[in-house]
Amino acid sequence: MEHIIDAKGKPCPQPVVMAMKTLEKAVSGDTVKVLVDNETAVSNLSRLANSKGCSFVSEKTGENEYLVRMCPGDKAPADFGQEIKCEPEKDERLKSGGPLVVSVGSDKMGEGNDELGRLLMKGFVYAVTQLEQMPETILFYNGGARLTVEGSQSLEDLKSLEEQGVEILTCGTCLDYYKLKDKLAVGKVTNMYTIVETLAGAGRVIKP
Repeated sequence: MEHIIDAKGKPCPQPVVMAMKTLEKAVSGDTVKVLVDNETAVSNLSRLANSKGCSFVSEKTGENEYLVRMCPGDKAPADFGQEIKCEPEKDERLKSGGPLVVSVGSDKMGEGNDELGRLLMKGFVYAVTQLEQMPETILFYNGGARLTVEGSQSLEDLKSLEEQGVEILTCGTCLDYYKLKDKLAVGKVTNMYTIVETLAGAGRVIKP
């Protein structure tokens, strides 16, 4: 069976998420075709194929047009092309004890252009919603407190996480400092002791 995904124009990490969801439903011998418009998406899909143990082929079909094909299982179709067979990666991090905690100290991701940083942070929060293992808690402090209040572009994703049982905690001192305490729209207010206690008890901490 052939599955076709048109991910052209989709920002990172949506092409990978769309492909991952389709791969979960595909069976051995199926082909998943993904249409993308940049080489970064091709590289990201290659890493996805590697993590899932899928056969992988990519080709440039036009200006800013790429076709990626992935096939789960041991047997690729005869017309699959010159395939690269990947073995599933073993993620030893999943064996670490203690809960997974996400720590967010800014409404921007990385240094440089602020507009790009906010776009990356929006993509980061969305990507967290797609994790196979949900974090137990997400901590927001300093500028990160802006992500949990009214007007945040990440509110929908954060509310989705909360509905799935993820604890959303925002520093009360930070909300007070930015005069945002009455605009908190998701999760609960917390304090520095709880933040430190949560980080100290974490098995793994993700910090963008």
